[in-house]
Amino acid sequence: MPDADDGGAPGASGGAALAVSLIVPTFNEAENIDELLDTVSAALPEGLAVEVLFVDDSTDNTPEVIEKAAARYAMPVSVLHREVPEGGLGGAVVAGIARTSAPWIVVMDADLQHPPHLVPELVAAGESAGAELVVASRYAAGGSRGGLDGGYRMAVSGVSTKVTKALFPRRLRGVSDPMSGFFAIRREAVDRAAEAAETQTDAGGGLRPLGYKILLELAVRCRPRSVVEVPYAFGERFAGESKSTVREGLRFLRHLAELRTSDKRARMVAFGLIGVTGFVPNLLALWALTSGTSLNYAVAEVLANQLGVLWNFVLLEAVVYRSGRPGGPAARLLGFAALSNADLVARIPLMMLFVEQAGMPPVPATALSLVVVFVLRFLLVDGLVYRRRGRAAARERTNTQGGGADRTDQAA
Repeated sequence: MPDADDGGAPGASGGAALAVSLIVPTFNEAENIDELLDTVSAALPEGLAVEVLFVDDSTDNTPEVIEKAAARYAMPVSVLHREVPEGGLGGAVVAGIARTSAPWIVVMDADLQHPPHLVPELVAAGESAGAELVVASRYAAGGSRGGLDGGYRMAVSGVSTKVTKALFPRRLRGVSDPMSGFFAIRREAVDRAAEAAETQTDAGGGLRPLGYKILLELAVRCRPRSVVEVPYAFGERFAGESKSTVREGLRFLRHLAELRTSDKRARMVAFGLIGVTGFVPNLLALWALTSGTSLNYAVAEVLANQLGVLWNFVLLEAVVYRSGRPGGPAARLLGFAALSNADLVARIPLMMLFVEQAGMPPVPATALSLVVVFVLRFLLVDGLVYRRRGRAAARERTNTQGGGADRTDQAA
């Protein structure tokens, strides 16, 4: 079987150039494969050349079922099985994007809750509107989320959608269903994001998926220039079980945090908020060290400050700088501690400079020195400890994209 990386498969009609790469991430979906391929094949209009790539993280016989079923269809069907499911479902989609070539990429689930007849409609809507992203939406007029299992999942979906749109009001303008797993995107939008990652760390480029909400990743990092929506009714699962678990929910929250802090201004805000929380352990430690002891207050404050530094470091590592961290944690902690303690030395001379040379009153001089030192500390931590700058860091991230694929079988 030839490798799909060798230039792609021929089109569905007489070797025509491919128009659509349909990427279907799968995890133990053997019972759904035949029905899915039947309905996709029946939905495709004459002349629309489509390739289907299953990116599979299964532990059952799903890859073998795909290979056996593929021979029955005129459209090229292949399976990419990943022994290591890096990045979850989102990583599977990125791996599929890297191994296909058609100008339109359509992503859908294998459980038939996404109606296959909409595949050509999504592409047609994008072509008609000149859009780079077409979202199949449960929340657009005429759409429905009736296929969600029970009131709990409906509530979680609704709250997640509202929170996500509130966090990214500009990037998700025109997207009513950012949690949708069914959409079409032009390859040029994805390629543009990769090119941006080569030159500018904070441009939003470079895909770093985490979990199953890949549309959110693409919409935020690829910055499609125009978006349209196609309403659809989220259907009942054909077979198998839901992949939406508490673990995936936690992954989603981590993904939101990483996306929101991918911009330097947002990282600075998060850095400041975490710094404010560091006053709590600092003050508690100061109280413990000075209550009933003869320890000098200044010495106690220096010691207590170390607990605040450790608190801030742990939160920054967990929330703001989860990915692309250079070196080991001990080296990062030492660098962070050195910079955090240096501001104790810098603030007083700076405050004196503002008072004596600029004639400022002590209180505003102190406040201004705090702001200046905070900004400098953020820039140094961001640029030196975590190296969020320059082409090299961006290229390193780009080179680690795509999941760890192990085998690609061309089945038809």
